[in-house]
Amino acid sequence: MGFGWLAAVALIIVIGPFIGLLIRADWGNLPSALASQTATQALWLSLKTGLLATIVCFLLGLPLAWVLARSRAPGLRLLRALVLLPLVLPPMAGGLALLYLLGRRGLLGTPLAAWGVTLPFSTTAVVIAQVFVALPFFVITVESGLEALGTDFEEVAATLGAGPWQTLWYVTLPMLRPSLIAAIGLTFARALGEFGATALFAGNSPGRTQTMPLAIYTAFNGGEAGPDTAVALTLLLVASAAVIIGLGQFFTSRGRR
Repeated sequence: MGFGWLAAVALIIVIGPFIGLLIRADWGNLPSALASQTATQALWLSLKTGLLATIVCFLLGLPLAWVLARSRAPGLRLLRALVLLPLVLPPMAGGLALLYLLGRRGLLGTPLAAWGVTLPFSTTAVVIAQVFVALPFFVITVESGLEALGTDFEEVAATLGAGPWQTLWYVTLPMLRPSLIAAIGLTFARALGEFGATALFAGNSPGRTQTMPLAIYTAFNGGEAGPDTAVALTLLLVASAAVIIGLGQFFTSRGRR
């Protein structure tokens, strides 16, 4: 049916850019580029904010996924559509929306500013932007796991006298572990790669809000670090994402055995 050729074309489209990146890289200067102050600051900030964003997504996304999978309340389709909106929203539009919500003149930003709390162009703003774009990945992954799991085991636990929290802790979460691992990996990888919303809402201040994607953009467009640092950071970001996804698939496959 020709699907093999079409699949090969699709594979080239996906893998080709990475091959070009590997060929372009100056491997001899790669260690020094990664050891530069720009690279180390961006790497540390990305890891720190990405981890915090993943924790927030776990704490908030698990209850939201539970509601979407288990609740029968009206309006769930609309709620699910709203949750998925950041997946299709242009990143810059997401950053603008965050500014109009949490900026100094925003809906919530104005009362916060009256209390002396200013969120835009801060490290906290980086975490908020990452949560905004990564939370849907966590929610839809966990929701799919909950739907696949069903409610039979939870109902059996309830008939044996287990309370809601006992059922959640000893029955649902252990059986949901593969989906949780996959969700955490995807969330962290997405947080590491966030660019647009962060640039508009948090800015591009080295050491404070300049994450790896922003450092790549700055270096490639005439920044002090130069294109070699941009390529080195891109390779590091790609390798980090590949490791995260690979580990997630490994532990997920082990959990399903």
